[in-house]
Amino acid sequence: MAMSLLSPRKSIAETVFQKVGGYYNGSGHRRCSDGCMDEDGTMELVQIGAERTKNVLILMSDTGGGHRASAEAIRDAFQSEFGDEYRIFVKDVWKEYTGWPLNDMERSYKFMVRHVQLWKVAFHSTSPRWIHSVYLAAIAAYYAKEVEAGLMEYKPDIIISVHPLMQHIPLWVLKWQGLQKKVVFVTVITDLNTCHRTWFHPGVSRCYCPSEEVAKRSLLDGLEESQVRVFGLPIRPSFCRAVLSKDDLRVELEMDPHLPAVLLMGGGEGMGPVKKTALALGESLLDEGSGKPMGQLIVICGRNKVLASTLEAVDWKIPVKVKGFQTQMEKWMGACDCIITKAGPGTIAEALIRGLPIILNDYIPGQEKGNVPYVVDNGAGVFTRSSKETARLVAEWFSTKTEELKRMSENALKLAQPNAVFDIVKDIHELACQRGPLANIPYMLTSSFTSII
Repeated sequence: MAMSLLSPRKSIAETVFQKVGGYYNGSGHRRCSDGCMDEDGTMELVQIGAERTKNVLILMSDTGGGHRASAEAIRDAFQSEFGDEYRIFVKDVWKEYTGWPLNDMERSYKFMVRHVQLWKVAFHSTSPRWIHSVYLAAIAAYYAKEVEAGLMEYKPDIIISVHPLMQHIPLWVLKWQGLQKKVVFVTVITDLNTCHRTWFHPGVSRCYCPSEEVAKRSLLDGLEESQVRVFGLPIRPSFCRAVLSKDDLRVELEMDPHLPAVLLMGGGEGMGPVKKTALALGESLLDEGSGKPMGQLIVICGRNKVLASTLEAVDWKIPVKVKGFQTQMEKWMGACDCIITKAGPGTIAEALIRGLPIILNDYIPGQEKGNVPYVVDNGAGVFTRSSKETARLVAEWFSTKTEELKRMSENALKLAQPNAVFDIVKDIHELACQRGPLANIPYMLTSSFTSII
């Protein structure tokens, strides 16, 4: 059976700006090998059997490492739980299909977080709905056609957004095509406690919140309770699976089997006061009386090769391992007793799963600010920007305040949500089943878009 849909005749720009006070819908034009273009501009698509593999499109952007990490965690969980029942695509549709400024978000974001006050202004000034609605409507008037092309490339049965700017325009496209109630569209919020209001769109099938605080914000921004689920932050399935014991991990990673270990991280790019903190730890973890080390230090420098070579050249008096970018952080966390990091949501969630007390040494204004009280108020860690204070705290935890370290570890485990990613994909699967035979979704490609804009 073939289906066709007449191209909308109403001006898209007119429609977009009529929707500025709320949310939008849109359409575009792209030829496809699964159908043929009629003279009146409609596209006929041959329906495929209901037993086919379902397509899941995960929309993300590399504005910070957390969005891609969450997307890949969801992809891996789908594959683990459902095998080849789903075909998963993790894509930055903005970068691949649109123009400036959407295709330049990664570079723009990195520039702004390096000039942190600039990012702070951008985050808070775009928070009011009327401001970001106008901004997104203007962008949609130019790029909805390209976004539609991106969606048509993968013909998704399910769309998962893990980025705050990837709700509005794709939902507009779906609504324009009459598919909003046929395609499952969900948002997985990847900010742990404080998040931008663009995360919340009442047109989604489900909004997965990592904490009760975020869930409360979603209700204030117009979502219904039936749309909201609080499962936690999606973390790679490898963190949920059983790993080797701490002793076995230390043997595998060639660490000292007896000394307590602190893990110092600077994110994927090795940013922040990593060098200063490492040098301070090198002094504080050396017992002045005996001249023997009280602990060992693991430094993850990420992609910062200059930092790694600088630290490798230091004449350390305690056991120190300097590592570059790592893909098995669950092992390094499992082998250590506490962690020092900035307040990135993914790293915090992973550390909680491993029961690591956390010393937060920095945060990005806006989305990471609320992560500090989330950790500190729940007794899972402390916050200080002072490298000397950080080194003093670790030395005390490894010597005179071991009970405090143990208590924080217990609190971290209580706060952890290791099964969040599995809960999310199972709920999405249930939503998909409720929609019936997803293969009957008639993806139509409108030809009127080019002539209208």
